[in-house]
Amino acid sequence: MIKDARHYDTILSPVITEKATIASERNQFVFRVARNATKPQIKEAIEKLFDVKVTAVNTLLRKGKTKRFRGVRGRQQDTKKAVVTLADGHRLDVTTGL
Repeated sequence: MIKDARHYDTILSPVITEKATIASERNQFVFRVARNATKPQIKEAIEKLFDVKVTAVNTLLRKGKTKRFRGVRGRQQDTKKAVVTLADGHRLDVTTGL
């Protein structure tokens, strides 16, 4: 099956943290997504890329923080994350990659 390139532009990377790992036990998976991605676009991209059934998509926008490194002030970028809930019976292994 040929995957559409725009789906790879929507889903940037999986988020692999302790909190995301605990959420995966409840069939929820966290992804970094493009800032302009909408919930229907995220749902379509996940369903096409991983061949699973998505029941819900929740998004959040994390504002970038101002940090100081060696006396130089800098600002982290704003990032958008999506918490994707899969239907019962569907599993996803984000640690092995696409």
